[in-house]
Amino acid sequence: MRRNIFVLGLDDTNRATLGRLADADQYDFHQLLGRDELQTGTVSVPHLLERAHAVLDAFPGSIDAIVGYWDFPVSMMVPILCDRYGLCSASLTAVVKCEHKYWSRLQQQQVIEECPAFGLIDPHDPQPRLPVPLGYPVWIKPIKSTASQGAHFVENDEQLRNALAQVRVEVERIGGPFNAVLELLDLPPDIAGIDGRACIVEEALTGQQVTVEGYSRGGHVDIYGVVDSVSYPDTPSFLRYEYPSSRVPAHVQERMSEISRRVIVALGLTNSTFNIEYFWDPDSDRLRLLEVNARHSQSHARLFEMVDGVSNHAFMIDLGLNREPRRLVPGAGPFPIAAKWFLRRFSDGVVRRVPTAQEISALVARLPGTTVEVLFSVGDRLSNGEGEDSFSFVLAEIVTGGRDQQDLLDRYDKCVRSLPFEIDDIPGGL
Repeated sequence: MRRNIFVLGLDDTNRATLGRLADADQYDFHQLLGRDELQTGTVSVPHLLERAHAVLDAFPGSIDAIVGYWDFPVSMMVPILCDRYGLCSASLTAVVKCEHKYWSRLQQQQVIEECPAFGLIDPHDPQPRLPVPLGYPVWIKPIKSTASQGAHFVENDEQLRNALAQVRVEVERIGGPFNAVLELLDLPPDIAGIDGRACIVEEALTGQQVTVEGYSRGGHVDIYGVVDSVSYPDTPSFLRYEYPSSRVPAHVQERMSEISRRVIVALGLTNSTFNIEYFWDPDSDRLRLLEVNARHSQSHARLFEMVDGVSNHAFMIDLGLNREPRRLVPGAGPFPIAAKWFLRRFSDGVVRRVPTAQEISALVARLPGTTVEVLFSVGDRLSNGEGEDSFSFVLAEIVTGGRDQQDLLDRYDKCVRSLPFEIDDIPGGL
């Protein structure tokens, strides 16, 4: 009998990836609310839960799993909905403990030494000062955000004041809805008094950025992949995610894996996929944990599929059905290496032309395995879109595989040359 799996925010790209799982013929995947409804603008978590309950309560068949791969509010709605319908998932407390940046740091520093210096800051303070013992440069971040939104790099007091002025506006989008989630929990005293719109200050990290992916089930934490996060030169904006990692040596990857296991156990996360981001400085061999996410990265799904033959969605499905996840066979896919690229523009503008469907089809025919998703339409102003970070605008997401890294880079160059955009500048824009 086919199993009914409800996916919060299921979109066409990930539906196709799920449909290529070896046992996909055993499942019916159902979209539970649209991605736009879940992640556009300022959401109401109680309203979204009410809408989800209405869909699920009206469903005539069995509800066998409820899963999701997006960040807030999806990552926190999954455990709430699974608890109501008696399905397998992580607890809401564990998920929030991972993704509440300050609470997560408090837990991390109890079990590892690779936690950066951090502290709270009130974005409404008229005379803000860095918390002791921090010194510039630092990052200011909302205690809960998505895709680096609201994150600001500051190097002096003037930049700090300017950044907090922007943050006061930016935190409203997620901070208010995050408060609605915090109200569902019995929080410890040192967390209960922190508003969902608060910010954390952290020391600025340097080095190679990498992401460790894994899952936790029944007291066992398994690491199944390490992905490089490569930024555009002299910016914090990602150029590509590359799998498998080639910038971090094997012994450092093992250190990251061991640290990840300790942190996940300390946070109490189980019955869940996760990804943990790190910075490794090759000159000093210094390793620092950036953040913990209580979900796998959908941006990495095609990369695992292309290199290992199975997307990381497979772990999410197995855990949602309360069964032991299948094992990956490294290198079982059609490409030795794969990357997801972010074609960006670093200033605002109005889109006058995007690549046509015919141009994209011709490119994919020349470069098998390549996929292209254009994120803007003609007439769009870039700054009106949902930002991937605070520094740039993603015009298109491109996935390529290659024989080696040079082949990967060559394929991306061919993609960029074959995807013509025309954008009118807006004076004074980002």
